[in-house]
Amino acid sequence: MKDKKIRVLITKVSLDRHNRGAKVVATALRNGGMEVILLLNNLTPQEVVETAIQEDVDVLGISTLCGPYHIMLPRITNLLKEKGAEDIMVVAGGCILKEDIPGLKEAGVTKVFLPGTPTAEIVSYINGSARRI
Repeated sequence: MKDKKIRVLITKVSLDRHNRGAKVVATALRNGGMEVILLLNNLTPQEVVETAIQEDVDVLGISTLCGPYHIMLPRITNLLKEKGAEDIMVVAGGCILKEDIPGLKEAGVTKVFLPGTPTAEIVSYINGSARRI
C-alpha cells in the first residue's frame, strides 16, 4: 500500500494580513509532495481548529507576522486537545520572539520556524515528523 500524502493546512489567525511567507511555504510543501490547503482569511482559533479537523490534516501550520501569537497559538493547541485532535502536529512560522519559543513549545507547538529559515528545512522537518496513517 502506498504511503498517504501528508496533508497540511497553512493559515493565518486574527487580523494578520501579511501572507507572502505563508504562500512561499505552501508552495515549497506542495513541491515537496504534500497536499496543502492554504487559508488566508481572518480566522479565529476555533475556525482554524474546525477546518483542520474537517480537512483531516496531519499538520497545522500557523504563519504569524503580527498579532498576539503568544495567545492564539496556545488557544489553538488547547482547542485541538479539547476536540480530541491532539494528533495534528502544530508548527508556526514568522516573526516570533526567540524568548517566546519555549512557552509555545510547552503549549504544544512542535516547531517554530523563524524568518530566513530555508524552505527545504521546513519541508524536511515536516516530512520527518508528521504523523502518517
